[in-house]
Amino acid sequence: MIVAPSILSANFAHLGEDIKHVVSAGAQWVHIDVMDGIFVPNITIGPVVVKDIRKMTEAFLDCHLMITQPERYIEAFVKAGADGITVHAEATNHLQRALAMIREFGLKAGVSLNPSTPLSVVAYCLDVLDLVLIMTVNPGFGGQSFIKAVIPKIREAHAMVKGRDIIIQVDGGVETSNIAMLRDLGVDSVVAGSSIFGSADPARTVKELLALGSTKVC
Repeated sequence: MIVAPSILSANFAHLGEDIKHVVSAGAQWVHIDVMDGIFVPNITIGPVVVKDIRKMTEAFLDCHLMITQPERYIEAFVKAGADGITVHAEATNHLQRALAMIREFGLKAGVSLNPSTPLSVVAYCLDVLDLVLIMTVNPGFGGQSFIKAVIPKIREAHAMVKGRDIIIQVDGGVETSNIAMLRDLGVDSVVAGSSIFGSADPARTVKELLALGSTKVC
């Protein structure tokens, strides 16, 4: 399983150090939450910060754009050094076009779905899709609790992408107590923020998540 620590919960005064700690502990991806204060009620970071993060790590930079009309900024994040870009189905009127644009730049193209959004909205995009991100909290803030009602959607996503090279990712309330359950549901990647950076030893927490998610049974 791919563990992607979300820097939304990191200490921005020591961001480079925090990233190095979790990557050295085995985190394969670094998850970067980009929020515009419109699509979600919070404002975070943009391409300038991603560019600086790119200089400090070779880890896969997993950029999650929680912004309206994300296609306006895809090229900026490509130039900043992103390896993958995920856009919200709810934030664009032209989802297939946005995903195709990401792919044209040679990056992994992902689509994120809010808890209330059905998987059917991405069914026509499977041919230009590398990742489906199932939100298990309402996006915008870290530290929220996992919404168990989304579990059937995770099962549905696993069935929908079967036979395709598409990663199923879950974001929201992921911690050591539920990662084994997510593993058994067929989840390939988890995003964890407060459970990692809010712990006494983030590196140790990354190792625990990796160990608990290491053996997929379905």
